[in-house]
Amino acid sequence: MVSCTLMLSKWQHVKQRAISMRRHGASVRDIEKRLGIRRSTLSYWFTKVPLSKHHLRLLKKRADKALVKARVQAVKWHNARKRERVALAENEARQSLSKLNLEQIELLELALAMLYLGEGAKKNSQTSLGNSSPEILAFFVHALQKLYGATASDFKCYLHLRADQNQRELRRFWSRTLGIPESRFGKTLVDHRTQGSSTYPNYKGVCAVTYSRVAVKRKLLYIADVFCSHVAENMRG
Repeated sequence: MVSCTLMLSKWQHVKQRAISMRRHGASVRDIEKRLGIRRSTLSYWFTKVPLSKHHLRLLKKRADKALVKARVQAVKWHNARKRERVALAENEARQSLSKLNLEQIELLELALAMLYLGEGAKKNSQTSLGNSSPEILAFFVHALQKLYGATASDFKCYLHLRADQNQRELRRFWSRTLGIPESRFGKTLVDHRTQGSSTYPNYKGVCAVTYSRVAVKRKLLYIADVFCSHVAENMRG
């Protein structure tokens, strides 16, 4: 009882001022900041304090504005954290790469084998890989050239595009990117189901690159299989 009496006497002298401010449209948060009264006490005082429709609209408008501002700040905070995580991942990746000899032929062949295991064609009679990433396909072509002496005439390319994409322009793009002449590009396949929908500006379609030697596919898949089995066996002890 004593503590309740003390608590009431502590704020009683500003109670009417707080109620007056509320009736004139002040928010609970503003009153709390200006008078230093705890929000729980104010909420109890304002239970039966009516607000006009005008003041209710103003308070809602302020609350909505504050919410938008809070969301903007939250997005900025999350983006900043994401940039930090990306920078950390890039730094860790550089440290890992610094320990490798990137010019080592065996490492290049293992990397190619693992790429082919994940992305390469398994059932047809050619060594073939389709992808929308220029970097991945450039690596694929370069690795085949360096490891197995492939030449431009050993490759055949096929584009898979959306309906609104420019076939001639993208054939030139992939030809320049991969170092394979346009004469080695077969008929472009267009997905007419995409008619009427816009394509993202940076999307260059899917390019499928085939290499005439099926023996390379067999070797790459064998390397990848043995490597994965070896790692799995070591994990099992």
